[in-house]
Amino acid sequence: MADKTSDPVVVIGLGRFGSSLALELTRRGTEVLAIDHRPKVVQSLAGRITHIATADATDAEALRQLGVPDFYRAVVGIGSDLEASILTASILVELEVEDIWAKAVSRQHGRILSRIGVHHVVTPEHDMGERVAHLVSGRLLDYMEVDQNFALVKTRPPKDFVGKPLGETNLRRKYGVTVVAVKSPGEEFTYASAETELTYDDVIIVSGKTENVERFAELP
Repeated sequence: MADKTSDPVVVIGLGRFGSSLALELTRRGTEVLAIDHRPKVVQSLAGRITHIATADATDAEALRQLGVPDFYRAVVGIGSDLEASILTASILVELEVEDIWAKAVSRQHGRILSRIGVHHVVTPEHDMGERVAHLVSGRLLDYMEVDQNFALVKTRPPKDFVGKPLGETNLRRKYGVTVVAVKSPGEEFTYASAETELTYDDVIIVSGKTENVERFAELP
């Protein structure tokens, strides 16, 4: 299967969550198409996001004209208007967008989104726009910035570091990161040591400066 992590992302709904997400994705170099039905909101963000358009996202034809079906990944940032959120998400499902993320304002809202085919439901109390940007645009399974410019990420091992003891990989010297924990299939997380050998199916926790862990997580 082709790697889709660097593909453009469409963000629909530019409230606080959607605009934060779209701006962070753009900052990270991901091409973004941002859509909102409010001209003033679109105008205020023009020039700061790769592509931005005023459109009614509950109109399937409008989304087709903007090329939304050509996107692999889409995020519905609409929260306050539940009907618009659910209808937009259902249209994305009908358009066969392969990886759909959506913001939910309640557990019930989230359950409905999941039932209609949304792949990832985001709750704003737990997933702010900047954090989700790391997950949407990369290979990261989870991301937490624990201090300014220092992060912990959950990801899978790059292929060049599989099958050899961590002590022989020189990860800290080469990439400025440390593998702090490893989880093998069916097992719990355990502390990593110099003798730990990673497999392709492992999940690892990596710590380091934000730019370093991002660079490491992008390795094939």
